[in-house]
Amino acid sequence: MGGMMQAWKTGAAAALLSAVWSGAAVAGCGSEAGACEVADGAYHIALPADANTPPPVVMFLHGYGGSGAQVMRNRALSEGLTARGYAVIAPEGRKRGGSGPQSWGFGPFTEGRDEGAFFASVLTDASGRFGTSTAQTVLAGFSAGAFMVHYLACSDPAAFAAYAPVSGAFWRPQPETCEGPVRLLQTHGWRDEVVPLEGRILGGGRWEQGDVFAGLEVWREANGCASHAPSKAWGEGDLLRRRWDCGPGAEIELVLFDGGHTVPKGWAGWMADWFEDEPAVR
Repeated sequence: MGGMMQAWKTGAAAALLSAVWSGAAVAGCGSEAGACEVADGAYHIALPADANTPPPVVMFLHGYGGSGAQVMRNRALSEGLTARGYAVIAPEGRKRGGSGPQSWGFGPFTEGRDEGAFFASVLTDASGRFGTSTAQTVLAGFSAGAFMVHYLACSDPAAFAAYAPVSGAFWRPQPETCEGPVRLLQTHGWRDEVVPLEGRILGGGRWEQGDVFAGLEVWREANGCASHAPSKAWGEGDLLRRRWDCGPGAEIELVLFDGGHTVPKGWAGWMADWFEDEPAVR
């Protein structure tokens, strides 16, 4: 523990900026605050103000045409998580075709960079620079970022401790099977018209967003769930929630909120509650 603490103090002292952003230290790796370079891309990071042990990590992937910098400017998300003791890492996607909007390589749009290897290198780099955890990690994302979350969780569930996609699922044809087990928190707006719960057809029929509920069936099979029926279904304020507990490390939760294509303001808090509420201790 002493060696870990010393590594944390040394890395943080070398990299933290003097500015403090509402209880979160915004880390810098060069001329641009928060922009850190690795072999195949870049990421932004914000650290909790008080971190006496390696802070857990939420890596949040931006949506289509977005950026990691935009993720960090979403204060409800970034400050909500750092206030709970999490480091927030926001990687930069790749420009489609080299010059188009930034997005991620998933499903029908896989090209160029190995995204899983890129995310792994970001976790390793952040741990070395800032002392963040490489074990207590959540991969989350919005819209195109959420699509990416699903595909990585499907192919390599052990890459992160848990997965938390917001407003995104698989595309058609969706994977017939996924690896497991996996801890998955699926959040979606009831009134989402950009990525409807049932999916939609795009590009004159060339592409088709998948059905969230069909995707959840794939996840129940990956987790070896004995029943399609949820273990629990309940309401919580404006939220409708369903949960499947299917064994060690095999948990699925669906949260529907009364809204459209967005990250709901309360997401950071309930995601942290969910991640910290290990099924074994319920």
